[in-house]
Amino acid sequence: MQGPASTDVSFVIASQNRAAELSTVVARLLDTTPCPIVVVDNASTDDTAAIINGMAARSAGRLELVELDTNLGAVGRNVGVAACRTPYVAFCDDDSWWMPEAPEIGAKTFERHPSVGLLAARTIVWPQRREDSFSATLADSALGRRPDLPGPSILGFMSCAAMVRKRAFEEAGGFSPILHFRGEEQLLALDMAAAGWDLCYHPELLAIHQPSPVRATSAAQAARVLRNDVLTTWLRRPIRHCLSASGRLAVAALRDRDHAKGAAQAVARIPAVVVQRRPLPRELEDAVTLLESG
Repeated sequence: MQGPASTDVSFVIASQNRAAELSTVVARLLDTTPCPIVVVDNASTDDTAAIINGMAARSAGRLELVELDTNLGAVGRNVGVAACRTPYVAFCDDDSWWMPEAPEIGAKTFERHPSVGLLAARTIVWPQRREDSFSATLADSALGRRPDLPGPSILGFMSCAAMVRKRAFEEAGGFSPILHFRGEEQLLALDMAAAGWDLCYHPELLAIHQPSPVRATSAAQAARVLRNDVLTTWLRRPIRHCLSASGRLAVAALRDRDHAKGAAQAVARIPAVVVQRRPLPRELEDAVTLLESG
């Protein structure tokens, strides 16, 4: 019986209005791996569709473009995963990619560890070629490492450096439309763990991130992260944590316009949060508390 191969992994990239960077990443993945690639275009207004369709025509069926009419944010990745025909999926951003050996390492790891739903890679930041500080955080996870798992147990990850078991991702519901984008990983990690899947840091997997200069201001990004932290807390955590998180956002909203906008967006999402609130199982809540105290 043939074992898992790198072609058991598909790449999924959700992008908007970064045609030049996206095409560079796609070309690199086509040149260095045999994996299929699904690009989801979040309603770009530049020439993304024309460029990627041209590359797809020359890719021998390996590249597929899914064009969306509206910007779904991180939910675009859900669309990409649904289009994949492989059991495992590696996420990229339009400014990130994977080392050539990563798909085979990931596929073999998933095959050996059927309880694992997500693998977080060690991330190298270019052009400095330094390790992302978040990798060290994951490596030193307070949850420790079980002997039957390929690495430390985690409850967080970066989408641009994560591989998932397609079935586990879809069982957990994928990325939430409530959050849209920025800090969307936390809720998915909690939901995958609540569904019984293990999430691990796997330092043998290497992802490369070259942060794009074409992005929102750091203040706007920080506001979105805080907004989504509050929403995630209300969706899954005890009320005392919800009140504390809301207080932090309220104070930040008095400080600048970006956080004020984030607070208004959080309030507008309250009806959806009420419908989808589902507190974590006690054991999982204890694990989150341990990480927060770590």
